[in-house]
Amino acid sequence: MIDLQVNGYHGIDFNDPQLTHEQFRAACESLIADGITGCLPTIITADLEQMQACLRRIRDSHRQDEIVRQVVMGVHIEGPFLNSNPGFIGAHPPQHARIAKIEATQRLLDAAGSLTRIFTLAPECDPRGTVTQYLVDRGIVVAAGHTDATLDELRLGLQCGMSMFTHLGNGCPSEMHRHDNIIQRALSLSSRMWVSLIADGAHLPWFVFDNFLSRISVDRVIVVSDAISAAGLGPGTYQLGGTTVSIGTDLVPCAPDRSHFIGASTTMRQAHDNLVGQGYSDETAHRLCVINPQRVLRREKPTP
Repeated sequence: MIDLQVNGYHGIDFNDPQLTHEQFRAACESLIADGITGCLPTIITADLEQMQACLRRIRDSHRQDEIVRQVVMGVHIEGPFLNSNPGFIGAHPPQHARIAKIEATQRLLDAAGSLTRIFTLAPECDPRGTVTQYLVDRGIVVAAGHTDATLDELRLGLQCGMSMFTHLGNGCPSEMHRHDNIIQRALSLSSRMWVSLIADGAHLPWFVFDNFLSRISVDRVIVVSDAISAAGLGPGTYQLGGTTVSIGTDLVPCAPDRSHFIGASTTMRQAHDNLVGQGYSDETAHRLCVINPQRVLRREKPTP
């Protein structure tokens, strides 16, 4: 299986700027043991220097360790060019969200070396599509996420090369306009995008997951874990980039007021088994968890 969005694993937080090589290698060994053949460690919104520090540590481990290189196929940068409004920002710290700029983008790319594969941003934070085009020109998949982009802003992003939407149905408020909302806008353009979904039954109730899949098509959907350091473990207290997350017996990482999720604790193996348990065929589960992620990493266009 290939996981295009994993923030941490088995007790290790990839968004800790003090992450050690030994910790990161141990997380990679756990990923491999759990059937992951490739993944994109994901760095979320923070102070720019902190994001750079996290990216450099992953880059350096990748350069020096064959075990790390065996499973880490690159990195996914999620932020900081995200919509800072409540609900849309989700678990990302709103004080660090910002308008997209080339200089800040290049600082992040430099810190990651040549590892950046996916960059999630809110199209309304890149109003002329300049950063989107800049990233696409460098062979990076640009995804919309944590966004309240209008149809015109989404269309501009697509014209500039954006080709993906990150965890549709999440990174948005629980209450929105009944018709004109980011979910409906994204669905209306989904024939032109890859769409990632979280398959844990909590981020998306299964009937919603089914509805999305029937509208978008199995040929354009990718399952991601969005795992934090709790993945593969049980109830307890965990970290995501300095945020303490308490997880109860339901194993769903939520803010204390239950207003939003803070990543997920489900592994990709569990997500695959969830799909089969919900009646999807092994072939469909394989496509969502292996084939389609491979196609994204090869920068293939989604099937119309």
